[in-house]
Amino acid sequence: MEGDRRVGVAVDFSACSKKALKWAVDNVVRKGDHFILVNVLPEGNYEEGEMQLWQTTGSPLIPLNEFSDPHVMKKYGVHPDPETLDIVTIASRQKEIVVLLKIYWGDAREKICEAVDNIPLSCLIIGNRGLGKIKRVILGSVSNYVVNNASCPVTVVKNADNE
Repeated sequence: MEGDRRVGVAVDFSACSKKALKWAVDNVVRKGDHFILVNVLPEGNYEEGEMQLWQTTGSPLIPLNEFSDPHVMKKYGVHPDPETLDIVTIASRQKEIVVLLKIYWGDAREKICEAVDNIPLSCLIIGNRGLGKIKRVILGSVSNYVVNNASCPVTVVKNADNE
């Protein structure tokens, strides 16, 4: 069974997604897992770069050594922050896991659920921004939508700073 698990984490490089990433490394991933970061960017009119090629299906699975390279990520319009890269680089060495990035363009709620099915993921960890009740009703909660619609187990890591 070792090596068959695909653990996903939804990342937007915010504080709450980094907290979910750290939680996943500390509590879920184990030796031999594929640790897949799922990033969703807003839809746009992309005239050049890799974005235009992969806008419908999402990017190919990008290995850690490539998504650590700013020149490669510029083609996709993604700018991973140093803290996120440190977390996954250390985890890949210490836990002996394969770290990959998958980028989608469009509505985060739908694309994260699409990633669960298409990759496919064994489980998903997602951060929660901690929106109040009124903002959640107006904006909608990505984590709430994913919990109710994803076809795999989903863990929501609350952002304690906003409680």
